[in-house]
Amino acid sequence: MSITGPGSITAANLLAQNNMTNQLNTLSEELGTGQAAQTYSGLGSQAGVALALNAQLSAINGYSSTASNVGTTLSIAQSVLSQLGSVGSAVQQSIEQQGAFTLDNNGQTTTQETAASQLDQILSLLNTQVGSNYIFSGSATTQPSVASASDILNGNGAQAGFIQVMANRLQADEGPDNPPLGRLVIPAASGSTVSVSQDSVSPFGFQLTGVNSSLTGATVTGPSGTPPSISVDLGSNPNAGDSIAFNLTLPDGSSQTITLQATTASPPGTNQFTIGATPDDTATNLQAALTSAVQSLAQTALPAASAMAAANDFFNSDPPQVVEPSPGPPPDYATATSLENGTTANTVFWYTGENGSTPALQTATAQVGPSMTIAYGMRATEPALSTLVANVAVLAAATYSASNPNAQASYQALSQDVTANLAGQSGTQSISDIEADLANAQTTVTNATTMNTQTQTTLQDMMQNIDGVNQTQIGEDILTLQNNLSASMSVTARLAQMSLVNYLAPVSG
Repeated sequence: MSITGPGSITAANLLAQNNMTNQLNTLSEELGTGQAAQTYSGLGSQAGVALALNAQLSAINGYSSTASNVGTTLSIAQSVLSQLGSVGSAVQQSIEQQGAFTLDNNGQTTTQETAASQLDQILSLLNTQVGSNYIFSGSATTQPSVASASDILNGNGAQAGFIQVMANRLQADEGPDNPPLGRLVIPAASGSTVSVSQDSVSPFGFQLTGVNSSLTGATVTGPSGTPPSISVDLGSNPNAGDSIAFNLTLPDGSSQTITLQATTASPPGTNQFTIGATPDDTATNLQAALTSAVQSLAQTALPAASAMAAANDFFNSDPPQVVEPSPGPPPDYATATSLENGTTANTVFWYTGENGSTPALQTATAQVGPSMTIAYGMRATEPALSTLVANVAVLAAATYSASNPNAQASYQALSQDVTANLAGQSGTQSISDIEADLANAQTTVTNATTMNTQTQTTLQDMMQNIDGVNQTQIGEDILTLQNNLSASMSVTARLAQMSLVNYLAPVSG
């Protein structure tokens, strides 16, 4: 007969308790994490599926994060564009509501003073950052988009600013004559012949583009030759009321027509010439009237057109175009015949971001969903934005002399040009066009976010089916194990206190 002692029973109980403790720890961990296994190997045959699902879920989470960041950028960009549009409207309104032509000590009107602060506001908006990224710098998001208003207008050291570039351009457009003739040559009449020509083949000053005559007995030729010229030969005296019109193109591409009418009055009225005793006398009077009309136009419409041309060359060209002076010393801008590329050594570059050949919108792209990629890049050099900067800058840069009788007319011509440009031209980009592009991107982000959320929910449900646990059942299992473990430990404790004498019968006396 064999007797199993309490020692072996206690050892068996301890082994069972250890197993129950391990099960209890495992269940507690599952209850805390909500997962059936902490490693893929613990999932058995479902490990491969779980690995693939987790990879998809990680990718979707990445898309969602990108969509959130891009959405923030787009919202801020839309706000900035809205403010830029408001500034442009405010400039137009200021011009339309301006009062009497009154100049301050700097030779500017109140509207121009306001334009200077509005330019600073525009440039500040174009340097907007989202996080550490400049959103109007194209792909060079770590670089500021634009230079300061002071540098742009006044220059920086040896770098000429817009005010200097504009002044050089005006010298080139007006020409060397005083009063200016806008680079036209109008010699004294030769007998009965009056002629007018450009002083050179250049982009500066007035360009002769046509002539129309109803002068009786006159022979009109041109514009022809190099440089172009027009000739009017009065074969006989014209009749009163006959006229001749000279068509001119100005530096900014706009057109002006000088129409001169024959009259018997002496002295003649504005834009008239007196019919003389002979065709030669009439030719002399026609030459004088043409000279006067050209000089008037050269001191009113021409400065405004010159300023707009300079603004276009400075703000809308890459690199900026500046007047190449005739050889000096000193350099002669009044007889210049060509433009040249500005360099970073001699000219301020107002835009300081990336300006490559890639369309602005494509300079920033992001994948916001498994099959959704959006483009949302911007540059300050986009036509709608550079036009705003150029026109507000030219208004802020121009100055006038109170002693110049033509100052008011010249200022009004410039104001009209600025107003027309800010109102927008048919077929040109507007700020609302940029806003529409970004709105499309925002719609894509919203749709992607919705789809990503739905996909995340689906993937999480699938993972729950593989890796998830029933926490209610686990709670019940833990309670059962705890009870069993407690009972087992109690039994083991009592067995451990027993000895062999507990199994022997008492010895009788």
